[in-house]
Amino acid sequence: MKPRPSKKAFFALTAGVASLAAVAAFAQESLLPPGFGNQPPPANRPQPAAPAPAQPAAGPTQATPAAPGASPAPTLTLDPAIFASAEPDAPVAPVEELPPSARRSIDAVGPLAGLGPNAWGMADGRFLSTLMRRLDAPIVSRWASITLRRALLTRVGTPDHVSAPDWIAERAWLLLRMGEADGARMLIEGVDVDRFNAKLYAVAGQSALAGADAAGLCALADGGAIRSREAVWPMARAICAALSGDTAIADVLMDQARRRTRDPQGIDVQLAERMMGVNGAGRRSISVEWTGVNQLTAWRFGMASALGLTIPADLYRTVGPQVVAWSARAPMIPPAERLDAAMMAARLGVFSNSALVDLYAQAADESGDFSSDTPAGRLRLCYAGDDVGARLSAMRGFWSGEGQGDGKQVDRYAGLILTARAAARIAPDSDHVSDVAGLIGSMMSAGLDRKAAAWAPVVAGMSAGKGDDAWAILAVGTPRTVVDLSADRLSAVADSWSEENPQKLRLLLAALAGLDRLQTEEQMRLLQEYQVGFDNRSNWGRLLLQAADRKEPATVALLVAVGMQKTGWSGLSSAMFATMIRALHDVGLDGEARMIAAEAMTRL
Repeated sequence: MKPRPSKKAFFALTAGVASLAAVAAFAQESLLPPGFGNQPPPANRPQPAAPAPAQPAAGPTQATPAAPGASPAPTLTLDPAIFASAEPDAPVAPVEELPPSARRSIDAVGPLAGLGPNAWGMADGRFLSTLMRRLDAPIVSRWASITLRRALLTRVGTPDHVSAPDWIAERAWLLLRMGEADGARMLIEGVDVDRFNAKLYAVAGQSALAGADAAGLCALADGGAIRSREAVWPMARAICAALSGDTAIADVLMDQARRRTRDPQGIDVQLAERMMGVNGAGRRSISVEWTGVNQLTAWRFGMASALGLTIPADLYRTVGPQVVAWSARAPMIPPAERLDAAMMAARLGVFSNSALVDLYAQAADESGDFSSDTPAGRLRLCYAGDDVGARLSAMRGFWSGEGQGDGKQVDRYAGLILTARAAARIAPDSDHVSDVAGLIGSMMSAGLDRKAAAWAPVVAGMSAGKGDDAWAILAVGTPRTVVDLSADRLSAVADSWSEENPQKLRLLLAALAGLDRLQTEEQMRLLQEYQVGFDNRSNWGRLLLQAADRKEPATVALLVAVGMQKTGWSGLSSAMFATMIRALHDVGLDGEARMIAAEAMTRL
């Protein structure tokens, strides 16, 4: 009989392997503008007869060449110099635009109480800013993203060694790269414009474009043209003059802006003139031609979405998924055209179950069609079908594409989010065992953990093999233990998954260890057998555990996101996962830790 190792030894088993993985995760850095240039441009878009010369489009830290044949983009390129250092700017004499009584303090900025005023603790502002800037967003976990959003939107003061405008700009910039256009806007709106520096002007302009809010540039355009070198401001000034009714000034500014671009008739100028025409600026109301355009930029996205124009679908393949999430919120795009984008936004953590259902209802209201062959009609069946069988059948359609016809691309996890509250309306019943994993996963995707826990007796009555998926979600997702976690039950799952899904098994054991739900020596022996432990040796692991010891929930949320910079759950090491769950648990974010673990069990 093998000697029984100590509990401490179990937790250090994979620290060496985790160290390598954590260093790789810690070192990742996005060198592109947020969401742009992550995919090669489509090759099948028609080219113009005489292509305009290419112009580079810079990202936050490095210039990235534009696609061949693309017109120079007056996009918000974010001058790399503004992100070169997190040191405070030299003092500048303030421009008094508001009386002292009306000015808002920037000692603490954020729209939410969130994680509390001490969420970042005593962490160095330079360290936090570097982590935020280098984070390759969006991250793999919806619930980790939701947790990080709460941290970034929490009303907090400015940490040491960074200026208040820079600190706000870094938080907003990361929110934009996560797909959180609304969150970035709310954060920036908490600061009076006369407090902006060059970095905050640049990020605020990006936020307005991401939110498809052309008018949102107008409060920024004059100051941005003075304080920031971003190429967006000349055309923005012309557009804002036209929107305010100063047609003559708008014409002069637009002519000046046109002379500064290499393609005075290109898509970017067309969009600007079309926007100017919204207020009746004469000859500016023109058609927009996408022929020859091979790259979507922030300017093109923001202006086209604000005008309600349809952006060619193949251009979305030239950007990251966060840009699709931006489009899901664009108010001028018809709701029916935003449904697929909203499903992706839900998977990224940008859209909630309620927001998704509301959008489907808006699409139905606009069309007046609630028939069962429309998306809104199928969703209505999930909530109000004639009987439980009809409601479950409609839900399966969103989970697997059943009944939606061939060729329909289905995002299963987004479908689970969409039907979460419909699933919560199904009473626990052993007649529905074939759908129990889907129902529980759906409820957990929206945080309905207590509703999901009510299914524990049904899961307990299922055979081990058939009930394993549902059992695993409940094992890590409920507020208290409601399923059998004995060594025998764990061993049965391990025997089944060790060959067919070893990654899911390792993350299950890691989550249970992180939540401190493994207590007996027999349970702990499974950690040794499958080489699952905590990462307490890598630089990332030490930083995370130290932040947890100091009770800094926001710092923990950011470091967890750093560890989630993966293309999928299959690339996440069990040691890193166990450390993430334990750190969140230790700083009072037990609910978030459980939802991340339940998400892993649902998506693997």
